[in-house]
Amino acid sequence: MDFAPLRHRDYRLLFVAQSVSLLGTMVSYVALPFQMYRLTHSSLSVGLLGLAELVPLLLTAFLGGALADAMDKRRLVIVTDAMLAAGSVSLTVVALHGQSVWMLYLLAAWMAAISALQRPSLEALVPRLVTPAEVPAAATLAVFRGSLGMIAGPAIGGALLASAGLAATYAVDAASYLCSLVCLWMIRSIRAPENPEPPSLAAVVDGFRYARSRQELIGTYVVDFVAMVFGMPLALFPALSDLLGGPHALGLLYAAPAFGALVASVTARWAPRVRRHGRAIMVAATIWGVAIAGFGLSESLWPALLFLAVAGGADAISGVFRMTIWNQTIPEALRGRLASIEMVSYSSGPLLGNVEAGMVAAAFGVRTSVVSGGLLCVVGVIACGLLLPRFVSYQRAE
Repeated sequence: MDFAPLRHRDYRLLFVAQSVSLLGTMVSYVALPFQMYRLTHSSLSVGLLGLAELVPLLLTAFLGGALADAMDKRRLVIVTDAMLAAGSVSLTVVALHGQSVWMLYLLAAWMAAISALQRPSLEALVPRLVTPAEVPAAATLAVFRGSLGMIAGPAIGGALLASAGLAATYAVDAASYLCSLVCLWMIRSIRAPENPEPPSLAAVVDGFRYARSRQELIGTYVVDFVAMVFGMPLALFPALSDLLGGPHALGLLYAAPAFGALVASVTARWAPRVRRHGRAIMVAATIWGVAIAGFGLSESLWPALLFLAVAGGADAISGVFRMTIWNQTIPEALRGRLASIEMVSYSSGPLLGNVEAGMVAAAFGVRTSVVSGGLLCVVGVIACGLLLPRFVSYQRAE
């Protein structure tokens, strides 16, 4: 890996803050559905947590982007991190003293809304803390951090639930926000943009208008959305685990894509030498679709895990080039608003993908759902290439 961005003190602090916070978030990612199921014994109630999170995310994401372009991004990140810490403390209190289902939905919505406010500022900070030449390496480090957190966080969460209980598990998440706040506070103040456009609906529309004017940006959003809607079979993992060895296989199915992403990120030093970023995203998304189809055809566990790892690695490489395009080409004054569009794209795709996979599985069977989703992903990526030729031909800026 290329660790050059870590030579910058402020980027190093931001990287540590996000790494620690992600671990805590993934701990709660395990604990919240566990608590909901323990209270209700209903898979539907657990599934409704996703709806409780999606609606406020969509309501606040674009506001977060407009705020990121209009004010000090560091200050906004610190304030929202404190609000997220308050949410984790509230979950701890509920676990200690309450058994309220509606409070869990309310707090899940709160955490999603504040995360959507924060994420555009976090994304827009990175290009301010590294040199333009280091942007691809920073994108690779972000993928590495995410994949490592998605492997370690749930494992830590499961161990804490088994040994210390719900309240202690949520308390670990709250402590992670405290560590994150310390690191963010130590980052030097970053000057707000000169003559920023005040947050407004017109400012949000301007962001969409700018994105629409650039095919290479539209391509990054649409290709990822297509891949996630048709080729993200997470909702089918419990059913597939019954076909591939039972409950012990389920955790391996969830971990395999993150493991593939981790391997891809630590071996991605070659990525900065690639010039045709649009074509690279197309190839990676196609590999994702083919690997998902292969996963659906697998009759035993280890081939299934291998295909999932390949899919996760391809998604990681696609993410590196998507983040590089965003951070190298989007003007400073629009980074927050464009980051909010990107966030809605990658957040809504998997949720809609779960719905699509479940509906096709109910009608035609689980394996048919997975295989057809992978093949439809490939067809959709090819269609995007035909409709967005400037995206396919895009070459990185020197």
